[in-house]
Amino acid sequence: MRQEDRRPTLAVRELMPGDHAPWLTLWESYNAFYDRKGVTALAPEITQTTWQRFFDPGEPIHALVAELDGRLVGFAHLVFRRTTLSIPPACYLQDLFTAEEARGCGVATNLIHAVVERARAEGSELLYWQTQETNARARALYDRIAERSGFIIYRKRLEPSCGKRLKLNRSGKLDLLKEFR
Repeated sequence: MRQEDRRPTLAVRELMPGDHAPWLTLWESYNAFYDRKGVTALAPEITQTTWQRFFDPGEPIHALVAELDGRLVGFAHLVFRRTTLSIPPACYLQDLFTAEEARGCGVATNLIHAVVERARAEGSELLYWQTQETNARARALYDRIAERSGFIIYRKRLEPSCGKRLKLNRSGKLDLLKEFR
């Protein structure tokens, strides 16, 4: 078979410790895509802790990667979490990314299928994720393979509590606790 006739080989697998350098390159590109770069970049401790959590069996966060001809070109980070809607854990696909040069090769589709299988193996009955409204390319894929929930996501950044905590008292009201160290 001629080299130009050969189809690229795409494989999805678990992230391994030896994948740090190529994963980091993808992670930085992913964060730049969402404008987390320069002064808005994630702190290095966040990236380091995220990486360590992937390999801690006590953590509910996991990572899959996609290889195209043996080169990492994408990742999926998933979190298993308890929910009030079912007894088994739900699977949240927190991050999904495909390198620019590999887009259109089925990387994201294959990563999502692998996440589905992983979630099933863990007993999950629900897999969910979110994306930016403006991410038209991703939304086109998601609209083909899943249903929109109709929910709108809200978030609020929390400032440090200045050393104070709240605790529910016996009557169900919040009491301010003394400062903690």
